[in-house]
Amino acid sequence: MDGSPGPVPVAISHGVITAYHDPGFAAPLGDHVMPMRKFQLVADALAGRAGIRVEAPSPVATADLLRVHSSAYVEAVRSGEPRALAESQKFPWSPALWPSVLLTNGAAVAAAARALDDGVAAALASGFHHSHADHGEGFCTFNGLVVAAEALRAAGRVDRVAVLDLDLHYGNGTASLCATRPWLASCSIYGNDYWQNTPYRDVETVRHADGPNHVSLALPNGSGRAILLAALERGTARLLAIARPDLVLYQAGADPYREDPYSPLDLDHDDLRERDRFVFAWARREGLPLAWVLAGGYTPDVSKVVDVHVGTFDAAQSVYR
Repeated sequence: MDGSPGPVPVAISHGVITAYHDPGFAAPLGDHVMPMRKFQLVADALAGRAGIRVEAPSPVATADLLRVHSSAYVEAVRSGEPRALAESQKFPWSPALWPSVLLTNGAAVAAAARALDDGVAAALASGFHHSHADHGEGFCTFNGLVVAAEALRAAGRVDRVAVLDLDLHYGNGTASLCATRPWLASCSIYGNDYWQNTPYRDVETVRHADGPNHVSLALPNGSGRAILLAALERGTARLLAIARPDLVLYQAGADPYREDPYSPLDLDHDDLRERDRFVFAWARREGLPLAWVLAGGYTPDVSKVVDVHVGTFDAAQSVYR
């Protein structure tokens, strides 16, 4: 024992968790597998709930995007040309896409900043972890996780940031962005690999190389709660072994749910709430401010996707009393 004090547990300011939402998150995509209406449904479910405050974020500044993404890609999303690049994330481009992604990324930045002040916060937005510097993938236009981390570093509020990614799919975009950012760490615990805009249901089919600051743990088909929690024990330990962060960004996926068409895992709503409780309890115990985002979720009955996301708030409130 060296006699140094241990981490100080986080306590939320004023006993309230702030969640960021704007109706403009939902760009009109037509008949699309991504249920954009889920953001509003989650906000509606939280409305008036004791201990939760829903606020509107400001749109992210273009300068914040350009710390992470190439100017050619940012301009393609803004203008729609070249169309193949503007639609590289698998969304049909329209003029409504640009303002929607400014808001969703603004929410990620706002939640990250609020977590530093209050201990924990959320953005009711998704579409981040498959996005690379020069193109999008997998319904992810801009990587709001890294955009938020870069914005807070530029403001002098953090030195090191960690991403804990529990979406069903491997966070390949975030891993690629870690490669040039030694101050950023990422751990992806996943049940579908993801490579060149394609998910692979069997995690033994495709394997990527981890790096010194981006690590991953694959969940075999059929994995249930015990295997997931064991992976979380290892994954959180590996994140702290890379370097102790000033902030954790948590990608809280709904798509590991057993009824999701992409999921080969055996996880129900209770299992996913227990996953979330583990994450929040770890962050609080270690004294790490945490901001989370909604991610994934393609179950045809969108109410079941909403239940997973609301369950994350249940877990947060059970931990941050």
